[in-house]
Amino acid sequence: MSFDRLIEGIKRTKNPTVAGLDPKLDFIPAYIKEEAYAQYGKTLEGAAEALYRFNVGLIDALCDIVPAVKPQAAYYEMYGWEGVRVLKRTIEYAKSKGMFVITDGKRNDIGTTMEAYAKAHLGVTEVEGEPLEVFGGDALTVNAYLGTDGVKPVLNVCRDSDKGLFVLVKTSNPSSGELQDRKLDDGMTIYQTMGRMCEQWGAELPGKYGYSGVGAVVGATYPAQLGELRQALPHTFFLVPGYGAQGGGAQDVA
Repeated sequence: MSFDRLIEGIKRTKNPTVAGLDPKLDFIPAYIKEEAYAQYGKTLEGAAEALYRFNVGLIDALCDIVPAVKPQAAYYEMYGWEGVRVLKRTIEYAKSKGMFVITDGKRNDIGTTMEAYAKAHLGVTEVEGEPLEVFGGDALTVNAYLGTDGVKPVLNVCRDSDKGLFVLVKTSNPSSGELQDRKLDDGMTIYQTMGRMCEQWGAELPGKYGYSGVGAVVGATYPAQLGELRQALPHTFFLVPGYGAQGGGAQDVA
């Protein structure tokens, strides 16, 4: 199961962190941009190449001490097809260095459309009967607002391709409570209900370490809810954003 590999990576590096690969052109060192622009010009291709070279440097520096990376798809999509190509190249390079790759795409749809997202990011696409891997990530973040109809297609691809998914449960952003903290008729909040559904969906993808292939995104910025959900979801692996710049700290996730 996909998260078994992640857990083994955590054990190997003795480090439970994931490095976000959310490159902003303004923050990339000037010499990297200048080299890329000299070859491709100040174009979308040149910008995308600068992102890739920056990512390679980060991956080389981190691969022995950090088990996983999480590229945010939006930072690549904003540079068009050249950026999307760099997303694929980044995933391939990280995996060649033994890192687990979580594609942060927060995809959300139903039926064959969600199946297409899952095949693109986690599975294979068939061309005249020939199965071809597209992006090749190990896991994908998913918005499950559409319910089981939006998750089942991903579960099927994960089962076939030995991949995993992380469902948004209690997110780290300040306004998350506007919806996620609302109580339903049974007295449970929406985030509690979503967490319980993760446990139910995960029963289809059991792993050898006690965690399923369905994880939950739970923000470090809400430590009380994080602790509550950790107790309530014993078989659900957590992806915990919000550490550092968003205000979450070590005490919040301990």
